[in-house]
Parts: sequence; C-alpha cells; structure tokens
Amino acid sequence: MSSQIDAMQNESKDRRNNIIVIVLSVVLVVVLVMFFMQRRDNRGIIKEITAEKDSIQFELTEIAASYDSLKTENDTINEQLFVAQAKVKDLLLEVEQTKKVSYAKISDYQNQVNTLRGIMRDFVVQIDSLNRRNEELMAENLEVKQQYKEVEQQNQQLNQEKQQLQQNLKRAAMLEARELTATALNERSKETKFAKRTAKLRIYFVLGQNTTTKRGPKEIYARIMRPDQLLMVKSENDVFQFEDLKIQYSAMREVVYEGKDLPVAIFWDNVNEPELMPGVYTVNLFADGNEIGETTFEIK
Repeated sequence: MSSQIDAMQNESKDRRNNIIVIVLSVVLVVVLVMFFMQRRDNRGIIKEITAEKDSIQFELTEIAASYDSLKTENDTINEQLFVAQAKVKDLLLEVEQTKKVSYAKISDYQNQVNTLRGIMRDFVVQIDSLNRRNEELMAENLEVKQQYKEVEQQNQQLNQEKQQLQQNLKRAAMLEARELTATALNERSKETKFAKRTAKLRIYFVLGQNTTTKRGPKEIYARIMRPDQLLMVKSENDVFQFEDLKIQYSAMREVVYEGKDLPVAIFWDNVNEPELMPGVYTVNLFADGNEIGETTFEIK
C-alpha cells in the first residue's frame, strides 16, 4: 500500500516537473522570439536613422553647393552669406563625425537643416531682387547714356551749325574792295610807268556796300611788296593784328564806313626814299582782320 502511494507521489512529482519544464521551455521560446524581434526592430531603427543621417548630409552638401553659386556685389549680403555658409559646413562636419545618432538628434539636425535652407531661400530672393534691380539700373544707365550721347550729338551739331552760321555771318560781314588798282605817280601827281619818275603810289578801290558789317570808323591797311619780295615799310612799329599775328603794313588810312559804296585812296609817299626798282609790285588790302583785296602793277 505504501509503495503505491510512493509511486503515485513520484508520478505526480514527475508530472509537475514536466509541466515546469514545458512552461520554462515556452517562456524561453517566447523570450528568444521577443529578443530576435527586438533585435530585428533595432536593426531597422538603426538602418532608418542611418538613412536619415545620410539624407541630412546630402541636404547639407546641396545647401553648401547652393551657397557657393550665390553671387552678389553687395558687401553686406556677402558677409551674411559667409556666416551662413560657415554654419552649414560646421553642421555638416558635426553630422559626419557623429557615431551614435538618436531620433531626437536626427530631429534636431533636421530642424537646423530646415532653418538653414530657409535662410538660403531668403538669400536667393534678396540676390535675385538685387540682380533684377541692377539689370534695371544698367538698362536705365544705358538709356541715360544713349540719351546723353544723343544730346551731345545734337549739341555738337548745334555748335557746328552755330560755327557755320558765325562763319557765314563773318563772311557776310567782310568788307570787299572792288575796282582795286595801284598806280605810280610822278611829282605832279600824273601817272607814270617809270620807276625813276615815281614819287608816290596811289592805291584806289571802292569799299562795297554791306548792310551786315559794323558801321563806323574802319582802318584800312595796305601792304606793298617789291619785285624782290621785300615789304615796303616806313617804320618797324607800323603793325596791325591779322589772325593770331601782328604784321607790318606799308600804308594805312582810316575811313568812316556807313554800309554803302565808299571810294577810298591810300598813298605811299616815296619822297626822300630810295628809288623804286623796276618790276612787278603786289598790293594787299586788309580791314577788320581780313584780307579784302589784292592787285599788282608794273613799273619800268
């Protein structure tokens, strides 16, 4: 009887041990399954975080390249660009050197990337606006230069027309000597053809009518050139203004001109002078700084 009870007790004890083993086995299996599942999940999380990190590095590299392409001549914006670009490069270096990354860190990096990208967009807008304004200013500058060039050309044309008008007026105002003749006279004021008998020279002409020239006193200068091309003069101080020079004259007479034909005679007195040489003489007349006539005569 006692042996039966012991057998029953042993059987009950074995059954209980078996149950415990089974339960422990089940628990172990569950733990192992959960461990591998957790490990798998952790690998997925690490892979996902690594992918996010790589994505952030790529975005930062793109932003850095975009900063390199931004160009402007505005010194203030260039300084701001330098600071912002330095921040991008610093963050990129930090991300590259970070070994252990969490979701929180990734989120922080992403926020910084978004901020830096927004700053870059603001720079792009500012620079585009400045570039457009510069293009507008350049276009306006070109237009102003073109207008200035046109005005300058018009002024040059007006100056040329003014100069031409002044020249025309000057030519129109020039006196003209008509009927200009030069004659040798003897001591009795009779015409002669011989140098030995010449006592004086008479230069006769008519100042033509001119309503443009200034009226009033006019000084008429005569230059008499001998056949040997020497100028006949009485004094070295007998000079008048012609263009930019002061030149000598042989004889001079002052007349009062009223705009109408005016007969004039100018004389060269050869008394107490060396005897005139035979040959062809040239006479030039000047008034108001202009040459108004020329003629020649010959004595034997």
